[in-house]
Amino acid sequence: MKNILFLIFSVLSFSSLFSQIPTSKIDTAKTTQPSKSITIIGVGDIMLGTNYPDLNNLPPNDENILAELSDVLKNADVTFGNLEGTLFDEGGTPKKCNNPATCYVFRTPSKYGKYLVDAGFDVMSIANNHSGDFGEEGRNKTKENLDELGIKYAGLLNTNESVIFEKNGITYGFVAFAPNNGTVNINDISRAKEIISELDKKVDIVIVSFHGGAEGAKYENVPKKNEIFLKENRGNVYEFSRAVIDAGADLVFGHGPHVTRAFDLYIGKFIAYSLGNFATFGMFNLNGPNGIAPIIKLSVNEKGDFLSGEIIPVFQTKDVAPKIDPENRVIEKIISLTQEDFPESQLNISADGKVTVK
Repeated sequence: MKNILFLIFSVLSFSSLFSQIPTSKIDTAKTTQPSKSITIIGVGDIMLGTNYPDLNNLPPNDENILAELSDVLKNADVTFGNLEGTLFDEGGTPKKCNNPATCYVFRTPSKYGKYLVDAGFDVMSIANNHSGDFGEEGRNKTKENLDELGIKYAGLLNTNESVIFEKNGITYGFVAFAPNNGTVNINDISRAKEIISELDKKVDIVIVSFHGGAEGAKYENVPKKNEIFLKENRGNVYEFSRAVIDAGADLVFGHGPHVTRAFDLYIGKFIAYSLGNFATFGMFNLNGPNGIAPIIKLSVNEKGDFLSGEIIPVFQTKDVAPKIDPENRVIEKIISLTQEDFPESQLNISADGKVTVK
C-alpha cells in the first residue's frame, strides 16, 4: 500500500514540476507554416484585330473577343499572354514582305488595350516576329500604350529585355525571347542564362516566355533540335527551356508554332512548349489543331515550384471570338503530345484537364 501511495505522489510531483517549465523549453519541433499557393495563368498568341491594311480585319462593331473568357483569365495572381503584333493606331513604316503569302502585318487599335486590362492581363511578351511590324515607331507606341494600361512587358533587345513587378507581396521577374531582329535572342542561350541568373537574384519567381519553333499542324511535336522554318533558325526550344530553368527560371511559357505542343516538368518547374493561337481575329489559319488552345492555370509555391494545374480548353473559328470548348479537344491533344514527346514526364494530365505530379 505504501509503495502505491509513494508512486502516486511521485507522479503528481513530477507533473507539477513539468507544468512549471516554459512551453518554449519543451516544444522541440518548430511549427511549419504551409507554403503560400500562387496562381499564374498563361495563354498563347493574342491579336484582337488589325486596322492594317484596312478595317476589314477588325471585329464587327469593335467587339471585345476576350469578353466570354475574361472571368476565367482574371482569376489569377498573374495572367500572361503573347501580344502578337503592335498596339497603336497609325504611323510607322510597315515591314516589306518578300513573299506576301507568308507575311502578315498587324496593328491593333490602341482602344482595344482596354480589353486586355478587363481580362486581367498583367504581363505580355513583345518578343515575336510581329512586334516590329511597324519598325521602331510601332514598337515605341506599343510600349507607350502598354505603360498607360499598366501592363508589364519584355523581350526587346537592349531596351526592355526584362521587367520586375510586384503583386500581393510576391516579386516577379519576366523575360521574353524570340529569334527575330530586335528581340532578345532565343538562340543565344549563354546570354539568356546570364539574364535569368541576374533576375533570379532580385525576385521570388522568374517567368520566361519564348517565341520559337516551326509553325503549323506539321510541327506539333517538340523535335529536341534546332528548328529551321522559312530559312530561319527558330531555336532548340527543348535545350533552351532546360537551360533557362537551370539558370533560375521557374515557369516557361512557349508560343510561336500556332499550334499547341506538349507540357513537361523539369526539376519541379513547369514548361509549356507552345500555347497555340489563343485569341487571334482574322488573317489566321484556325483549321484543325490551329483552332484549339489551352488556358493553363498553374498553382506554384513562393519559390515557383509546380504544385498543380488546370487546362481550360478553348477553340476559335474564323472571325469568331474564342470560346470554352465543351469537347475538350486541346486537353486530348496535350495528353497525346506529352506522352509522345516526353514519355518519362512526371506530369499526369487527366481527361478533365487536371495536371498533377505523378
